Amino acid sequence: MKAVTLRKIPPELVRVIERRSRQTGKSLNRTILEALEESLLNRSKKKERRLYHDLDWMVGSWTKEEADEFDGALAEQRTIDPEIWK
Repeated sequence: MKAVTLRKIPPELVRVIERRSRQTGKSLNRTILEALEESLLNRSKKKERRLYHDLDWMVGSWTKEEADEFDGALAEQRTIDPEIWK
């Protein structure tokens, strides 16, 4: 098998990979290989029905600044315009 070196992996991606590795008890290498296989080859080691949880993979991957920016955008969208709702 060929060895590949990855450079400039974004810190948030490293955090997600490391978290998944800890949760599954697998090595970083195995975790990355499985993620690539699932994503690019559409195959999973799991034979049972795959459950999707939408954006669960993003939990904990944002910086505080990104989370604050998102919350600010949501707050703005949740503002009721009195002119529209007369």
